[in-house]
Amino acid sequence: MAETDHFKQLGLMVGLELHQQLNTSRKLYCHCPPVVRDDDPQGRFVRRLRPTQSEMGQVDPAALFEFQQNKRFCYEYYNDTTCLVEADEEPPHNLCEEAIDISLIMTNFLGSIPVNEIHPMRKIVIDGSNTTGFQRTCIVATGGMVSVRGRVIGIQTICLEEDAARKVGDDEKNNIRTYRLDRLGIPLIEVATAPDIRTPEEAQETALVLGRLLRSTGRVKRGLGTIRQDVNVSISAGAIIEIKGFQQLDMLAELVELEAQRQERLLQIRDTLVERGITVDSIPGRTYDASEIFAETEAKVLRRALKSGGAVFAAKLPGFAGLVGREVQPDRRLGTELSDYAKFWGRVGGIFHTDELPKYGISETEVANLRKHVGAASQDAVVIVAAPKAECEDALQAVLERAREAVKGVPAETRTPLPDATTKYARPRPGAERMYPETDVRPVKITDSWLRRIKKAMPETLAEKERRFVKELGLSRDLAGQIVNSLNLDLFEYILSQLEVSPTLVAVTLENTLVSMQRDGVPIENIGEVQLLKVFEAVTRNEISSEALPEILTYFGNNPSTSIQEALSKTGLGKIETEDIKKIIRSIVEDRLDFVRERGQAAVGGLMGVAMKELRGKADGKLVKELLTSEVKRLLNQQ
Repeated sequence: MAETDHFKQLGLMVGLELHQQLNTSRKLYCHCPPVVRDDDPQGRFVRRLRPTQSEMGQVDPAALFEFQQNKRFCYEYYNDTTCLVEADEEPPHNLCEEAIDISLIMTNFLGSIPVNEIHPMRKIVIDGSNTTGFQRTCIVATGGMVSVRGRVIGIQTICLEEDAARKVGDDEKNNIRTYRLDRLGIPLIEVATAPDIRTPEEAQETALVLGRLLRSTGRVKRGLGTIRQDVNVSISAGAIIEIKGFQQLDMLAELVELEAQRQERLLQIRDTLVERGITVDSIPGRTYDASEIFAETEAKVLRRALKSGGAVFAAKLPGFAGLVGREVQPDRRLGTELSDYAKFWGRVGGIFHTDELPKYGISETEVANLRKHVGAASQDAVVIVAAPKAECEDALQAVLERAREAVKGVPAETRTPLPDATTKYARPRPGAERMYPETDVRPVKITDSWLRRIKKAMPETLAEKERRFVKELGLSRDLAGQIVNSLNLDLFEYILSQLEVSPTLVAVTLENTLVSMQRDGVPIENIGEVQLLKVFEAVTRNEISSEALPEILTYFGNNPSTSIQEALSKTGLGKIETEDIKKIIRSIVEDRLDFVRERGQAAVGGLMGVAMKELRGKADGKLVKELLTSEVKRLLNQQ
């Protein structure tokens, strides 16, 4: 079966939410600069957050989950780039109009319909990432579409929201999480697609297309952490799984494929349980104190827990024998999913289960005694956990609840991506209960004149720019595609606006030469825009050849404070006169007369490397080839 047919049979549905930081002069709800800093903060304060009820008197399950972690939050701030708004000690200011402008540009790109008035809403988030206990978000436009490989992918909403505070550490011992407020409030645009995506490759391609459109605005931040994807994945008979904060765009297809695989295998486990006659009611809520069984155990984890005053508790999973150890994703089993629940809800280090025992110092005799102790039949699995008694109970109740979900199939939940594109349990999926109106920010009316101004000044898309670079600048299609998707795009266009220099030379230098130099250990971060401009200016004045650029730039990387004149002097790479070049080439040819006579005019190709090495970038390759051709021809004619 073809892979596409397989996903069609599974009923795969994917929706994306792209979150992109905007490059504005201020934050979304205050006038602080939107900068992320690495220097030491200038102050700290500690808070606790509690969930609130919605207007309907309901509490969001995700918020309740976070509250039950009982964490305190330490917030680090700067006096000059964060303010009382981030600390939730001052009401938010009016919405940043620059951010609205950028959102309206995306609205035009996607053919979406802007709202008449922007009304901020509060979305309850009490994981500590917002000092307020909620995130402000607002809808700017609805509808629209993007075309991906000839298929139409619908757009549901374009929203503006504030970025969260940046987590910088966890103190597990004192249950304190530390955030830094520099990132809190940076404007984010969120583009949410409809669940129209049908294959993993289409998901990755859609993200790429939307990312290119966002960069086409010319007003988005670039670099690691400035764009994140929330990926919603489901299959028929499965559940909507939200994978939060995925950043490795080149692995998005793999992420979707592995989540589809996870749901498919969980459904297979469900079918096996049903065949064994297991129902939700088959799984009791009883736990067993098994400490005596392991009183003399060789298992270090269990022995350490018992020695510190803890206990070993067990729970029976009827009908789960052979299923707890079944793989649902690479190196992740149903037992891993049970363990994730135990860790989050019970605050324990993990679990052991009989599908993997005897192992880890737990003997066959101990396993047999354990099964007898809890009354496990041959088709039953047993889970054990070692921790203080209260935590054992919480952890095993979470395991039992997850086991009941396994009888139903796939539980709807929010998951965290891992580096290998697998995922782990993060928290329950949030509900509509977490949204309520923002009363501290005035609505913003989107006027016809505002929309006309945006439409009149629309930037060209990256796709249009790429075509222009090929047609007007003479770049190859590959090089044009490389530069429009590069962080160097703005620099490329700036250099061309200042100098009459070969676009291909500039693009190759920025995208290939500098990358090669970095691989060779040259500190290219020391080469600034001013130095690059000076180097290309020297090329246009015919002071240096294009072949000399790598060595000149290497000198600048190692000596960042030097001038172009000093670089030329130290490297000896200033251009030499044509007559001097002719003398060098004549000498090269005359020293290799036998080679020239044997190869004839084809000897030019063989001598080019010798000549370029001798001249060390002091002459253009084109001129060297012309002079070599002329000199070889002259000698051959003398025979």
